[in-house]
This record gives sequence, C-alpha cells and structure tokens, in this order.
Amino acid sequence: MLVLGGGAAGLMCALQAGRRGLRVALLEHNDRIGRKILISGGGRCNFTNTSVSSKNFVSKNPHFCKSALSRFTPLDFVAMIEQNGIAYHEKKLGQLFCDRSARDIVSMLEKNCVDAGVEIHLNCDIKSASKLENGTFWVTTNTQPFSATRLVVATGGLSIPQIGASEIGYKIARSFGLKVTPLVPALDGFTIKEDHTFFTSLAGISLECELSCRNGPVFRENILFTHAGLSGPAALQGSLHWNRDEAIALNLLPELDILHWLMSEKAAGNRKQLKNLLAEKLPARFAELFMERYHPELGECCQAPDKDLRTLAEGLRKWEIFPSGTVGYNKAEVTRGGVDTEELSSKTMESKKIEGLYFIGEVVDVSGWLGGYNFQWAWASACAAAEAL
Repeated sequence: MLVLGGGAAGLMCALQAGRRGLRVALLEHNDRIGRKILISGGGRCNFTNTSVSSKNFVSKNPHFCKSALSRFTPLDFVAMIEQNGIAYHEKKLGQLFCDRSARDIVSMLEKNCVDAGVEIHLNCDIKSASKLENGTFWVTTNTQPFSATRLVVATGGLSIPQIGASEIGYKIARSFGLKVTPLVPALDGFTIKEDHTFFTSLAGISLECELSCRNGPVFRENILFTHAGLSGPAALQGSLHWNRDEAIALNLLPELDILHWLMSEKAAGNRKQLKNLLAEKLPARFAELFMERYHPELGECCQAPDKDLRTLAEGLRKWEIFPSGTVGYNKAEVTRGGVDTEELSSKTMESKKIEGLYFIGEVVDVSGWLGGYNFQWAWASACAAAEAL
C-alpha cells in the first residue's frame, strides 16, 4: 500500500498498517518527515486534548468524525507516548504538550514506522494518482512511479505553504471524481480594514474576553490587537466558525454585570472619568481609546445620563467588529473544508466511489479547534483507515 504524506496522519497510518503485516511505502515531498509537527505548539507539540468530542470540530457533516474519534481516543495516544518514554504535561483547557520537544513525537513515529517495516521516501514530489484497469493505483512523482492496490491520501491542507503545504490532495480527490468543499484558512487572525487606524492604535494590547461568531460557540480566552487587526487564542478559535461579511462579537467584561456596575458607581456619586473607571477593569490604553472612539461625549460617571450608560454597557458586552478577512494560509494553522465527507465512509475513511482509496487527516472536511484537536483527528482518522486496510 502507498501512503501519500509524511505528516501526523500519514505517519500514524503507515506504522499501524505496517504493524498489521502490510507492506507500506510512505511518500513525503519534503526532505524530512513531520515538519508541521515540529513547529506545532511553539515547538513542543500540543499533541492532543484530554476532552475531545465531535463538538470540537467543524464539518459539513458534524457527525462524521464521531466513529473514528470514539475508536482511538486521547487516552490511546497518551498510552502510546508513555510506552515510548515521552514526558508530557497539561496546560490550560486540557491541552497536552511534550515536556521537551515536538521532535520527540516525530522520532517516536519514525522509529515505530521503521520497526514496522515502512519504507519512507523523502524528496518525493507527488504529481498525480490514477487507477489502472487491473485495480492498481499508479502514482507519478519527480523521482519514479509507485504502484499499490491501496492508496491513502494524507497530504494535509493549504496551511503554512512555507513548509511545503500544497493542494495535491484536493487535486487527487477531484481527479477521481470526488467533491471537495470550499477551502478557507482557519485558526487564523482577523484582518480589519474598516477603522484600520483605530485598530492600529490598539496594537499590542491583550485582554481576556468572550468571542463568538454567528451560530458558533463562545470562546473565553485572550485576544491580541495587532497592526493587521485581531489575533490571540480567542480570535483564532473564532476564525474556524467565521464566514466572510459576518460580524464577530466581543464581550469585553464577561465576568461582570456591566450595566449594574456602572449604575452602582453612578448612584454612589463616583466622579471619576468613565475612561478611568473602565481602566480599573480593562487595560488603561484600551479604555481610553475605546471611550474616545465610541463615547467621546461622556465624562464623569456620576454625570452620565442613564441611557448613555446603557449604550456603553451594551457596547462593552457585545462589541461587534466586521473583519475584512483573515491573515491567510501563511499564518493559518489549518484549512477549513476539504474532501467532502459524503464521499467517504466514516468508519474506514475509504472512498465510496473508488475501492481502495482513502483520505485521512486535514485533507478531509473535518477541522478542529485550537488545542490539540486537529492532531487527535489525524491520529484517529489514520487508525480508522489502517484498521480497514
């Protein structure tokens, strides 16, 4: 069998298939395997999350990922790294990281592949894939052709082209007549053209808030204002659920009943300027710039009309921003969209149209939240395919 792609999904599938006694060749176009793994998690690889369910993923079919995720869980991967002596720790929100380096994960996968007899071909640029009349898959590359009775496509998405991301997986799917859902960069910062000068003046400010998109979940994490617009974990999470021309909403003080607080301060005769009062709860520069931009007419808290305090409270509770887009694939951690799940078996990841053809990992229309979820999908979808080979 052939596995196209030496990333997380491809390596896991190859080693699992090799352990089952199959002869496996893995083709990787880079000069080394696991390049995206190596840069993940700040170089320490957020390899899974302690709490994984289908709600942590975005897909045209939100139920598609359930089967694979239920059969290879975070505990299964943790057991694997413990067996290989890799030390790890948990950060916030269930995120698991290597203590030392992401290289430990790559080394583990490579060693297990070698032990399972997997042939790894580096600098092997995939050009095309087809199926011959005798049922054999034929893959052309820059070096030599390869053939096999089963073909697993684990070529990833378009994110981070500087480490080799390409559209070859989608091209292969389309060449076999499979549908591919629209592709967009995700887990990515927002760009903002309207009010660009205002957002530039906020650059460098970070604060905790609740961020949500229309019909999406609410993420309570930090945001970071940049010269381009908005970044930070909450923004990256929101981008996975955002569609162009939609607003994102920020609750800037999620732990506070803002209107009650403002009215109480007014009733107590608080003579502070409202920008200074807000600076008790928000970064001072943000409070000043926000008030100058949206409420320049308001001064002392005790003198502010009730209706203006209500408007201010609502603006802080639901500050709507209309991004012009996201930063793009150069910075995006994943590609949202991919091979349409209608084309695949959720149990085996095999094409319903082409016997012996499988798609796993990011190339499939399953995209996870920030925090180890995409790695868990890579491991789980790879194992689902390996079990069926």
